[in-house]
Amino acid sequence: QVQLVESGGGLVQPGGSLRLSCLASGFTSDYYAIGWFRQAPGKEREGISCISSSASSIDYADSVKGRFTISRDNAKNTVYLQMNSLQPEDTGVYYCARRRNYANNYCGRVPNEYRYWGQGTQVTVSS
Repeated sequence: QVQLVESGGGLVQPGGSLRLSCLASGFTSDYYAIGWFRQAPGKEREGISCISSSASSIDYADSVKGRFTISRDNAKNTVYLQMNSLQPEDTGVYYCARRRNYANNYCGRVPNEYRYWGQGTQVTVSS
């Protein structure tokens, strides 16, 4: 049974940092890309970052480049999202997800490419 559990969200002031974690189980982490997505009120779910199974392919949305860093530790079945210089527009529910298909060196940020999703963790950036 595939499960993904996000943690690390919370309330932070503008300019602050958070590190999100995605703990995965029920599949071999070596074979699948993981993506991070967020959804703000009134907006569609947005792919903000992804990382391939070997971490050879990494991608970020323009809005988070230079501020967010994705990484993974396959031995721990965990993917991380380090978020720095947070701003109010970063507020939303953050989800991690596993891509539908096996791929060694590819990741994408399109939600429809992902099959399994975590429950989400709330990130609120406010003064």
